[in-house]
Amino acid sequence: MEVRLSTSHLSDPTISLCAFYWTLLIAEIRQRQEAGKQKKKKGRGERMKGRGTAGNGGGARQSPVDDRYSQWKYLVPILYDWFANHNLIWPSLSCRWGPQLEQATYKNRQRLYLSEQTDGSVPNTLVIANCEIVKPRVAAAEHISQFNEEARSPYVKKFKTIIHPGEVNRIRELPQNNNIVATHTDSPDVLIWDVESQPNRNAFLGATESRPDLVLTGHQENAEFALAMCRSEPLVLSGGKDKSVVFWNIHDHISTLATQPKTDGPGDKQTKSPIIQARGVFHGHDDTVEDVQFCPTSAQEFCSVGDDSCLILWDARTGSSPVVKVEKAHNADLHCVDWNPIDENLLLTGSADNTIRLFDRRNLTTNGVGSPIHIFENHKAAVLCVQWSPDKSSVFGSSAEDGVLNIWDHNKIGELSGPSSKTTQGLLFRHSGHRGKVVDFHWNAHDPWTIVSVSDDDESTGGGGTLQIWRMIDLIYRPQQEVITELDEFKSHILTC
Repeated sequence: MEVRLSTSHLSDPTISLCAFYWTLLIAEIRQRQEAGKQKKKKGRGERMKGRGTAGNGGGARQSPVDDRYSQWKYLVPILYDWFANHNLIWPSLSCRWGPQLEQATYKNRQRLYLSEQTDGSVPNTLVIANCEIVKPRVAAAEHISQFNEEARSPYVKKFKTIIHPGEVNRIRELPQNNNIVATHTDSPDVLIWDVESQPNRNAFLGATESRPDLVLTGHQENAEFALAMCRSEPLVLSGGKDKSVVFWNIHDHISTLATQPKTDGPGDKQTKSPIIQARGVFHGHDDTVEDVQFCPTSAQEFCSVGDDSCLILWDARTGSSPVVKVEKAHNADLHCVDWNPIDENLLLTGSADNTIRLFDRRNLTTNGVGSPIHIFENHKAAVLCVQWSPDKSSVFGSSAEDGVLNIWDHNKIGELSGPSSKTTQGLLFRHSGHRGKVVDFHWNAHDPWTIVSVSDDDESTGGGGTLQIWRMIDLIYRPQQEVITELDEFKSHILTC
């Protein structure tokens, strides 16, 4: 570090070593930001100089997104324990971690599922990739910062391609067998794939579509996004434009998936995929169902949200009508919902009103209207995805059309004070590495603070998509006293930087 602070800060007993470290860190951040501004000023000058000979196009100013991204990129070595950026030729609307394949001294290898949403010049695909995940406190700062937005990361390697019948809007893995995934596309059906036994395909124009291992039927209109798998049993849940929630049990077919012959190779005769009828269809929404989720402790209880601004709780044992219907859970369409895997009383919802709301299932409404425990406000556009941490019951993430992925800790609510704290209550970390809307992300259950996220980038940033795998520095989320103790061991080093 270039910044030097007086050691007199440490003589004041009211100033903790942790506070001193953060003062040092903030000073370093400010210095980096100022240096970044100077670089941008120089760049603008060079462009202005070139305008006299190259025309008016050279004088274009950076957009607010570019400004935010430039500042963020300069701070990557400070804010992250590890970071990998992978340029995607085609956007991916969904990303999910698969099974862990190998553990080594400094890196682990793990499956990753994503998709390629093409323009029709080549087929849409479901992609199975192998990822190398650097373990905590292994990567050096200079290696973290050395990435190229236009390049593909060496940590992400495509392993297999499945030619999908239509674009892949959502991917969900079966918890009992991560090699089994379900996909939603622009159709009423849910498609089930055994990604290990499916043959690897070459995606070229005119190529035959891969054949799903199972097809789940029951929707009357397209079901594009709302999709969930049960943690304890091989059950599938879906929602769609027909305003219904549909429920399947695929138990009888899972054991035979791996042994079924595939017939999508060149010259093979095509056969139809086996079909499973719905076990139950549930009606209660007045508009498209946008997301669904199982209760973590019950295979028969689940919830759904939709464009009618409602949050509904269901119980398959009591019939097909809602158990609880929360009217006006938000002030606009609801896009996403997640049920806390550790505390079954807590649910999260995200909406087009730019907010995330935390509900307690024991007290969902007041006078028939949604009554959240807390409303989290920081996003500047519609929230697209919310997800609880698999490791800590109070922590969750949210991503939105503003290109930001926020990490929150609802236990931190009330810790901040002052006029600027109202919109940041509970905010732990802001990941601003994407330049387009962050359409999906997934916590890694094998490495709980490691996250994969994907954005759909617009033409202003070159189009296509971006996949990022990242882990914030652990000084941000570890217990304060633990951090202070560790910093105390390096006090002399910090003071001489």
